[in-house]
Amino acid sequence: MEDQNSRIPRTLPVLHHGNVVMFPFLLMPLVVSDEESKLVVDHALSNDKTMAFFLDKDDDNKHEIGTAVTILRMLRNQDGTISLLLQGTSRIRLQKIVQRKPFLMADVQSIAEPVEEDTEIHAYRAVALELLEKMAQESNMLNLEMINGLSNVRQAGRVADIIAGNLELQLEDRQRILELVDLKERYRYLNECLAELIKQLRMENHIRSNIQLEMSEDQRRYYLREQLDAIRKELGESDEVSKEILKWHELIAKNDLPEEVRSVAMEELERLASMQPASSEYGVIRNYLDWIVNLPWREYSKDNLSIKKIQSVLTKDHYGLEKPKERVLEYIAVKKLKGSLKGPILCFVGPPGTGKTSIGKSVAKALNRKFIRISLGGIHDEAEIRGHRRTYIGAMPGKIITEIKRQGTANPVFMLDEIDKLGRDFRGDPASALLEVLDPEQNYSFTDNYLNLPFDLREVMFITTANSLDTIPAPLRDRMEIIEFTSYMEPDKIEIARNYLIPRELENNGLNPSIVKLQKSALQELIRYYVRESGVRNLQRRIGSIFRKVAKRVAAGEEVSLSLKASDIAEYLGPRKFSLEMANRKSEVGVATGLAWTSYGGEILFCETTRMPGKGNIQLTGLLGEVMKESARIALSHLKSHHEEYGIPDNAFDKWDIHVHFPAGAIPKDGPSAGITLTTALASLLTKRPVRHDIAMTGEVTLQGKVLPIGGLKEKILAAKRAGIKDLILPMENKAELSDFPDAIMSGMDINFVGQVKDVLSNVLIGGIPKAVKTKRTKAKPKDKIEAKI
Repeated sequence: MEDQNSRIPRTLPVLHHGNVVMFPFLLMPLVVSDEESKLVVDHALSNDKTMAFFLDKDDDNKHEIGTAVTILRMLRNQDGTISLLLQGTSRIRLQKIVQRKPFLMADVQSIAEPVEEDTEIHAYRAVALELLEKMAQESNMLNLEMINGLSNVRQAGRVADIIAGNLELQLEDRQRILELVDLKERYRYLNECLAELIKQLRMENHIRSNIQLEMSEDQRRYYLREQLDAIRKELGESDEVSKEILKWHELIAKNDLPEEVRSVAMEELERLASMQPASSEYGVIRNYLDWIVNLPWREYSKDNLSIKKIQSVLTKDHYGLEKPKERVLEYIAVKKLKGSLKGPILCFVGPPGTGKTSIGKSVAKALNRKFIRISLGGIHDEAEIRGHRRTYIGAMPGKIITEIKRQGTANPVFMLDEIDKLGRDFRGDPASALLEVLDPEQNYSFTDNYLNLPFDLREVMFITTANSLDTIPAPLRDRMEIIEFTSYMEPDKIEIARNYLIPRELENNGLNPSIVKLQKSALQELIRYYVRESGVRNLQRRIGSIFRKVAKRVAAGEEVSLSLKASDIAEYLGPRKFSLEMANRKSEVGVATGLAWTSYGGEILFCETTRMPGKGNIQLTGLLGEVMKESARIALSHLKSHHEEYGIPDNAFDKWDIHVHFPAGAIPKDGPSAGITLTTALASLLTKRPVRHDIAMTGEVTLQGKVLPIGGLKEKILAAKRAGIKDLILPMENKAELSDFPDAIMSGMDINFVGQVKDVLSNVLIGGIPKAVKTKRTKAKPKDKIEAKI
């Protein structure tokens, strides 16, 4: 040993490394790539192939104890690197650096290995070998033959170095063992490291045993997948399939999927991996995976819970509409206090153009949610809602799941427009499919036919819109909270036009507010004589038409600054399209004014009657429905049975035919609420007393002459107000309903509530009900008796 140490030169080139510790007598392969190391190797090769090897302490300093190494083999690689096989010869101590450029040269002192070994050192050595055997039992990293071979090595120091050089010890521990020249200290530290490694291995084995089944299954799948890849390569198939399978694995692991969905996705992925890409089923499974992996199962928008901000947004976007605004604020208030709340199912019912759809957008904007709108008008197929089963070619999910995936959140504001216009035929009933969607107690597990997996719709805020509730099935209507939108009155329309419609149309037509202005009188002219609607949609079109004509003049180079008043409107829109119907009316015999409700708002209608010689027949025209025809017959029967009370001559029915007509014959009309209007017109005809033209009425009539309540009262009152009628006759049982109406609707209206037909006639017939007439009845002649007998 000492002879070998004495052969080491005093000054050596220094090869230093940041991650490698060399031990004496051990072989170590090493690849060097930096220029300094290459110069060190060249210098060593040109001399005695000996180098000093030190572990870097930091960028400028090296550890004091290192190893003298000899180059056994050297190979220059094509990439410029040098592969070396090194063997340690002895420990050395760094004394001083004698050269720094172009590579390090240092004076070193060889450290002799102790040769005297006592009983204690032999005991330490035996313990080290015993610990090494225990490690072999806990891990497959060690070879038992190597351990047995160490028993035959005489030098105890070399045994310690071999153990330290072949175990996966920390870098600091390896350097520490190298620095310990004293054998007892070296073995003591080595045994501590071995004991720590055994403890760590036992802990790892304990943990591994708990998950061994899962690991074995994963390994089995891995090996099978590798074999499958090898088979595909042998067959010359593309590796694109493997890349796609890997992509799906990454997506499934990355996305936050419910456990049930993840399990189904993995099953489908296994099926996909075993199929040929040319198979038709391959594309079906791939599309299915795309849907279930990319659906926002647990992705939610963060709600804006500031009541003031929401109120500000809703007020800025819409005029009026207090009930829907209040309902949204209530929902947010409860959610803010409770923390979580099922989404409400709201149904906005009202005439067209009253803001039902647009306020849905504002609600989404105010809540900071995504907005989805689908139109249900004309949908006949149930699969539009629930989707098709995957067995069909070209199958896809329904509109609910499709739109939620497109928006990417599980809590949007979802508007189902025109729910009252759903169809129904042999393909199914979409309204029945919506029962699950719009039920807060069921929609937490909405199952689309295509996905066949439950999707939670509880956080979705559903808003439906309709013009009429009559065509919505009762079970579906029962699941929704009905909020009525009423027609706008003239002051409301003027405010909406000023604050919303005019600025919007100015922007749409590229005009500045300084170019054209509409005075209040111009807006009144538009509302009264150019549009006849409950909402403001046509009003916006008329304003847009005026602005387009102004824009044409501006584009032609004219300098325009207009302030339009009522008399200017005809120049842009032509003559008036409507007239105030009551302005040219006068009290007439056989003509009564009624009130009707339509899905487009309230309307006034006129009932005209006339008579001609005949046999007591009644003719009904005006495209009337069955219920309205029945009302006419009920009215006539009631007047016949009480003709004496109403002062109607007995012969007024037998010798005359009666014709009842409702103008606007192309428009269908139906419903029982024209009962008292029909009765009044017939009574006026038969008593020859005119009906007041400035009073309108509505109410169902019975054979006994009772007046029953009706619906659509608010719209009917607004229709009378628009027509300039201030006196109304309404059923007594509708009186309580008026207490909820705004003062703006009721102001200026004179309403009489009636319970009997005679109360109606005493109010509307000019001159009142004629005095009762008793008809003289003549006795039948004997001949008549004989004929009667026969």
